[in-house]
Amino acid sequence: MASSADPQRRRLLQATAALPLLAMGAGRALAAPRWPAWQVLLDSSLSNDGRMIDRSQDDQRSTSEGQSYALFFALVDNDQALFDRVLGWTQDNLAGGDMRQRLPAWLWGRDDKGGWRALDDNPASDSDLWLAYALLEAGRLWHRPALQAIAGGMLGQVREREVVQLPGLGPMLLPGPQGFVEGDATRVNPSYLPLPLLRRFAAADRSGPWAELADNATTLLEQTSPHGYAPDWAAWQQGRFVVDPVNGAVGGYDAIRCYTWAGMTAPRDPLFRRQLAALSGPLQRLRSGAALWEKVDTRSGQGQGEGNYGFRAAVLPCVLAQREQGLAKSLLASLPSPEQQRAEAPAYYSQMLALFGRGWAEGRWRFGVDGQLRPAWR
Repeated sequence: MASSADPQRRRLLQATAALPLLAMGAGRALAAPRWPAWQVLLDSSLSNDGRMIDRSQDDQRSTSEGQSYALFFALVDNDQALFDRVLGWTQDNLAGGDMRQRLPAWLWGRDDKGGWRALDDNPASDSDLWLAYALLEAGRLWHRPALQAIAGGMLGQVREREVVQLPGLGPMLLPGPQGFVEGDATRVNPSYLPLPLLRRFAAADRSGPWAELADNATTLLEQTSPHGYAPDWAAWQQGRFVVDPVNGAVGGYDAIRCYTWAGMTAPRDPLFRRQLAALSGPLQRLRSGAALWEKVDTRSGQGQGEGNYGFRAAVLPCVLAQREQGLAKSLLASLPSPEQQRAEAPAYYSQMLALFGRGWAEGRWRFGVDGQLRPAWR
């Protein structure tokens, strides 16, 4: 017999995302007791004490990014015990025991002498935003105010250490507190600014810069993506966004997330359509029947190589937001199954991208127009 929550769930899926093709797939996923693809990554890459390990790297590294994504997915999967384990390791090893007072180091792993420690103490602001978001929403959804207190402390530090005022623009997020000013150029990373997260922070921290950051993040995408492809990095120089002086006009493994975040934004967000319009390149290429490029010269719109399955999964939310049912079905069919992933060597980043893209397509969560997380289990 259908539960009383079924109509509410259907209304949520209909109202907050353009997923005309996946009603059947979403229903199967929501009925499943666990999340198979997430379980594969946990089994291969999460240590017993809560450390997400990138086993493709010689130093067997863990990053604040990996920890932040793991927290988010544990929340989506309604697993408080796992959430606490990941949070405990992150605070103890990356933030001196208290993320309210200290932003986590971005890189931890095995050093040249065989010891295990933080290899770079500089925080990464994208991870700081995802950590704060996961904590804020876990506190709200699980009724745990202590988690929200950590999130509040983190947001205060981000405002103080990682947000700068750019002349002629206003607030912008630095990729980290140190090392991103090159002469008169301030380097930025477009994929570090997911619109749903900024909306949630704007509602929770009304005196903060978050609403202005959302506007400026959209301006960043529009000015640096002349052919619809976002760059991995860019810079603010002499009153405008320009090609990054270090990495050049390349869009690849960082920028691929821009399409994910834009597609997951609530359709009623006033910036939703502007971001999709700025990021039209991958959709146009898929419509032509061509494969996604691994790397793109954002100045010419020409690329090279072929993106792996993580890239195909990452653009799924963007494709679905444009109601491209046929393309979305093809992309989903091209992704390896959890069983196939289990049989292959762990691929941390590709698996994370696939969790975002396919998890979204399966209806495991949505973002409200105010950025609130709406997991399927609610």
